[in-house]
Amino acid sequence: MPNATTPNLASTYVRLRNDVTAELLTVDATFWERISTGQLGSFHNEYLVTMHSLKSDWDMWEMHPNGDEIVCLLSGSVTFVFDQGKEHKEISLTKSGDYAVVPKGAWHTARTTVESTMLFITAGEGTEHRPS
Repeated sequence: MPNATTPNLASTYVRLRNDVTAELLTVDATFWERISTGQLGSFHNEYLVTMHSLKSDWDMWEMHPNGDEIVCLLSGSVTFVFDQGKEHKEISLTKSGDYAVVPKGAWHTARTTVESTMLFITAGEGTEHRPS
């Protein structure tokens, strides 16, 4: 049953569990540490729904080895860059509602020159990062 307050993805993420239920996860200063150390579970066959804003290029690449990721542009303009070995593939998201499906195992980063906000639906188990 919904409670009296309306959650917002800026402060409350959503775990889509493998039993087809949703769990609200409060975001605080320790959230990413707790998730990366397993304190919030393994996210095995689960997705994390988040919203992030950026004003400049990501300073890293990331890869999700256990599932696809969906990234939807809410505002601004973002180019997703995929590392395909000797070359890069780019997908530009330019209007609200544009989205990209990041394939399982694909290294990717984001580039922007304007403040942009995106919705992420991420199969986060085993996510890896490397410097840009």
